[in-house]
Amino acid sequence: MRKLFIALACLIAAPAFAQEAPIYVTRHYDTPAGEKDPELLPQGTARAGQLAAWFYGRTLKAIYVSDFKRTRQTVAPLAAALGVTPETYDPRDTPAVVARAKAAGGPVLIVGHSNTVPDIVEQFGGKRPADLAHADFGDLWVIDGTAQEHYRIE
Repeated sequence: MRKLFIALACLIAAPAFAQEAPIYVTRHYDTPAGEKDPELLPQGTARAGQLAAWFYGRTLKAIYVSDFKRTRQTVAPLAAALGVTPETYDPRDTPAVVARAKAAGGPVLIVGHSNTVPDIVEQFGGKRPADLAHADFGDLWVIDGTAQEHYRIE
């Protein structure tokens, strides 16, 4: 009976974050406003290099990007450094990319957009970030089995 009580107590006290491996979520980096499929600005390209530096010593099973230049360019230095080919997803279907990331069985990075990142973070059990404005570039959320962390990539 005591073992059953301990097992139940552990289940009740378990954190809300279900996955074991960290999930990294960021928005594409700096772009001009108002263009349909812009390339990164020089600041965005520099920030993409800093993202690769931030991941130094870490591994990724997969990198997911929407099929836009700005998301592909955001991860290009990191993907090259890690030898990981980014996989595309439909940003209109965030539950699908969340399911793919969970099925990957390891740490993954998802690069989204101002209107998808809050949903993605929340779907992994993290605290939903505030809505992102156009100028909000460089945030990186890390959601793992025990916590959520937030970093700035400068």
